[in-house]
This record gives sequence, structure tokens and C-alpha cells, in this order.
Amino acid sequence: MSKSKSDYERADRDLYSGLIRLHVLHHAAEEPIFGLGMIEELGRHGYRISPGSLYPLLQSLERKGYLRSTERRQGKSLRRLYRATPLGKKALAAAKSKVRELFHELIEEE
Repeated sequence: MSKSKSDYERADRDLYSGLIRLHVLHHAAEEPIFGLGMIEELGRHGYRISPGSLYPLLQSLERKGYLRSTERRQGKSLRRLYRATPLGKKALAAAKSKVRELFHELIEEE
């Protein structure tokens, strides 16, 4: 039985989920982020992620202590902003080292 395009897209999402988490953590370490802004940022890098996928990811990173959120009023609505915690910044630094090592291995094979 052959795999459909959606089966491959699901497998790709699983493969890229760690990269998306690192991307979110990277931006949250630079400045406060919010869900829709991250969906747009990830889209600029070719990741298609829905609010139904991103918000649980942000909440998961917060539960693990990598992000901390606050609510800010923007007009009549509240916006939840996320920032990287010291633990998140430490994890990001460790991940950068691993990504750099993997990047060199992937590029050297070409």
C-alpha cells in the first residue's frame, strides 16, 4: 500500500517539530513573541503550522519551564506574550551546539 501525500506531510511534521520548537525558543530568547506572530514567522521559513498546533506547543514549552507567558491588553483584546526563561536560554545554547554539529555532518555528506 502506497503512502498518500498527507502521510508524508504528517511524517515531515514529526521530523520538523523539534526544529519548530527551537525556532520558537530562539525568537522568544530575542524578544517577546505571540502565537499569530510566530505562525507568520514560521511561515516565512516554509513551516505551515496551525494555531491548533502552535498554541499547545507554546503551552508545552511553558510547562517544561522553557517559556514564561504574560498577558498584555492590546485594544479590547488580551494577547499572551511568551519569553524564554533562563532555563530556556540554557537549553537553546545546548541545542545550538547540537544543531551546529548535525549541520556540519549533513553538509559534509553532500
